Amino acid sequence: MAIIVKLPGPLAEPAGGARSIAVDVDASGGPASVGALLDALAVSHPALERRIRDERGEVRRFVNLYVGDDDVRHLGGQATPVRDGDVVHVLPSVAGG
Repeated sequence: MAIIVKLPGPLAEPAGGARSIAVDVDASGGPASVGALLDALAVSHPALERRIRDERGEVRRFVNLYVGDDDVRHLGGQATPVRDGDVVHVLPSVAGG
């Protein structure tokens, strides 16, 4: 199944300049999850995935992932289910004054 990953400009470079990527996620073992999406992203775009997850496999503190309009941190984290055609937005936090 294909999940669309939307990226802001700063994260497009490690994705070969793409602002939108279709990622095939294996759902043969049951419902797919954000974690499975990130695992598939690690295979197809390893440099991008390293910008999203740290060396322990956790989503980096200043990276926000949204399935549709919902922040996955307020849902199931990486266990949040995704369905064919879902759009996942990757947004780095913005700070400043």
